Amino acid sequence: MEKVDYKKKDKALYGPKTTPMLVEVPKMNFLMIDGKGNPNTSKMYKEACEILYGLSYAIKMSPKSHIHFEGYFDYVVPPLEGLWWLEEDMEEVDYSQTQVKDNFCWTSIMRQPEFVNDEVFNKAKEILSKKKPELDLSGVRLVQWEEGLCAQIMHIGSYNDEPATIQKLQKFISKEGYQEELSNTRRHHEIYLGDPRKIAPDKLKTVIRHPICVADNERE
Repeated sequence: MEKVDYKKKDKALYGPKTTPMLVEVPKMNFLMIDGKGNPNTSKMYKEACEILYGLSYAIKMSPKSHIHFEGYFDYVVPPLEGLWWLEEDMEEVDYSQTQVKDNFCWTSIMRQPEFVNDEVFNKAKEILSKKKPELDLSGVRLVQWEEGLCAQIMHIGSYNDEPATIQKLQKFISKEGYQEELSNTRRHHEIYLGDPRKIAPDKLKTVIRHPICVADNERE
C-alpha cells in the first residue's frame, strides 16, 4: 500500500496559492496542547512541539516496535500547526515586537491518521513517557475537530511579515461577502510547511487560515 502523504492527498488544505481561496475543512483527528508565551523563547512551546512530534512518531513507528493498531497504514507525519490569539484587543498590533509575542496564547496541533483513537493515543503516551519521562503529557489531548468554512492563503517569508498577507486575506473575505468569525472556538490558524531551523526566513511557507461566515449585510 502506498504511503499516505496528507499534503498531497488533501492539496486544498495544504497547498493554497499566494492568492486567497475559500476552503471547507472537514473533521479530522488532532493532537492538541494549549500554552502561552513567545514561541521563540518559551520553554512551554518547545516542550509542546517535542510532545506532539514524539507522540506522532511513536504512532507512526509502532510496527517497528511490534505494536499493531487496527486499521494502521503507513503515512508521512503531517506538519506542525498552530492556533494563535491574544487575550487583549488585537487591533493595530505589531506582531514582530517581542513584548507582543510574550503575550501570545496558542494551541499547538498536529493532525493524526484516521485510525488513531483513544486506545492508540494512550499507547503512544505510554511509549513516549518511557522514552522521555521528563516530559509532562498531562496537557495533551486527542480531538476530532471540524474547522468548517474558512479562507486561506499561502504566506511566503518571515513570520514577522505575516500582517501584509493577513490584510490581503481579509480584503478577499470581505469582497466575497463573508466576515471573519474569530472566537474562543475559531482561531487564526497557521500550518508550517518549512522548518525555520533549516530554511531561510524569506523562503518559509506558511498556510494562513481564518474561519469565516456569511457577512451580516449579506444575510437575509
